[in-house]
Amino acid sequence: MLRTRIIPCLLLKENSLVKTVEFDKLTYVGDPLNTCRIFNELEVDEMMILDITSSIGNKEPNYQVLESLVSECFMPLSYGGGVTSLKTAERLFRMGFEKVVLNSILFKNPKIVSDIANVFGNQSVIVSIDVRKSIFRGYEVYSHSGTKKQKVNIKEWTKYLEEIGAGEILLTNIDREGSWKGFDLSLVKSISDSVRIPVIAHGGAGNIKHIEDAVKVGKASAVGLGSMVTFQSEGMGVLVNFPDKKKLVSKLV
Repeated sequence: MLRTRIIPCLLLKENSLVKTVEFDKLTYVGDPLNTCRIFNELEVDEMMILDITSSIGNKEPNYQVLESLVSECFMPLSYGGGVTSLKTAERLFRMGFEKVVLNSILFKNPKIVSDIANVFGNQSVIVSIDVRKSIFRGYEVYSHSGTKKQKVNIKEWTKYLEEIGAGEILLTNIDREGSWKGFDLSLVKSISDSVRIPVIAHGGAGNIKHIEDAVKVGKASAVGLGSMVTFQSEGMGVLVNFPDKKKLVSKLV
């Protein structure tokens, strides 16, 4: 049995799924419901939906699409994008989502983490941390889909979010996102070693070896996949898929 969670991380833009490279260069992937049905057939254990325009446009989640997804999906779902209050989170949980993903709102109102965790439990809150590596300043944290640089130290920020109630960390190196080149293992290991809560490595996976490295070298508790589950292979067309589970088990158990 595969103990490490392998999570398709799907990007929602309005009513469609897209895939980005370095949070830019959008490619249309397909209809959310059809994609969900395929993952149902592939018996995927968990799925994450990230709306990449809600925080930038200061918009509410697209409840119509999300309600349709919940009704179709057999697997646990997490959602991020436009979650700015306990009320919004409560609506999503009542709809059927098991976790919410918080990012941009954390820099305006970090208290939202404890507000949600106190009512629904720490396990319901994933904090998303997006970074780029600067030659002179090390890792710098960004929000609003990578458009706003934040003046926080990444390790201090992750520890603080853990202290106030975060249950998991979704960690993305923007420069690796959509690259197929593998995860930033030094980043993943550094953050995994500095917190007690699970870290989801995200951004850069191109093959099963990359997934294995994120877990065994980076010490990630879970792995988020984008390009690997939406394209045939690097440079090829859209094909919703999932890595061979037998191969994953042989590498990760």
